[in-house]
Amino acid sequence: MSTMQNALSKMRADIQLRGLSTNTLERYMRNVEIFLKHCGKPIEELSEIDVRQFLWHLAIERKLSPKTVNCYSAAIRFFFAVALNRQMDYLQIPRMKEQKKLPQIPTRAEIAQLIASCGNSKHKALLLLAYGSGLRVGEIVRLKPSDIDSNAMRVLVRGGKGQKDRYTALSQAALEALRKYWAGCRPRSPENYLFPGAAKTGHMTTRGVENAFTAACARSGLNKNISPHLLRHCFGTHLLEDGCSLLQTKELLGHSSLSSTIIYLHLANTASTAASPADAIPPVEMLGGYMV
Repeated sequence: MSTMQNALSKMRADIQLRGLSTNTLERYMRNVEIFLKHCGKPIEELSEIDVRQFLWHLAIERKLSPKTVNCYSAAIRFFFAVALNRQMDYLQIPRMKEQKKLPQIPTRAEIAQLIASCGNSKHKALLLLAYGSGLRVGEIVRLKPSDIDSNAMRVLVRGGKGQKDRYTALSQAALEALRKYWAGCRPRSPENYLFPGAAKTGHMTTRGVENAFTAACARSGLNKNISPHLLRHCFGTHLLEDGCSLLQTKELLGHSSLSSTIIYLHLANTASTAASPADAIPPVEMLGGYMV
């Protein structure tokens, strides 16, 4: 086995020993392999200059987003620091500043239109779990029937982001859609997944959920650039609009820090229910001032 193969095998083991997610493992490995192929030289000869040139290639020549470039940078840093145990001058490998853009949230009427356009009860249940429970796509496909608690009206999310379990809300609409889906399909899989894969083993793929969402968007006539994950943003935003506290919203979404939840304060239309302090002062005429 070559030095490069040894280093990549060690990196894979290091990621697995840290208990990082499968998505992180695959993304880091893929990004480092692309970096090594781009450089085309032995690992022993690689330096900060090679990393800088590669990141410049991604940002300037390929015009990738700052977020994507930073994902490559994180994987390469891990490769050098952990797999190779080599010290680098990280001041020479800066992270790109990411522009903070607020997602465009569909209206509640548009969400209702989207869900009504689902082709079958399975797809309707998928989208209602994304919106009504704030689930990530990867969390939806891993659900099992035992995770749906209809008595307490909650959903148990096992091994969410950061390998954390949590409970979140179960909407009555989602429960009814799930019951209709279950009665009509009687899904079966060896692992007892709620949404089995096409081959009847394993669970449904995230791409399958995305395809169902895209089809519903096309039927509903929505032209917005939206994704299944945006329904999770809608969940957090609408919770705050309906009076749910920031702390409760954080727990339902499974955020590690309130800083991740605060974004929904910017998205929520709280101005319509907030009274301006100017309306609480006496009329100008009674203050003895002059009106122009």
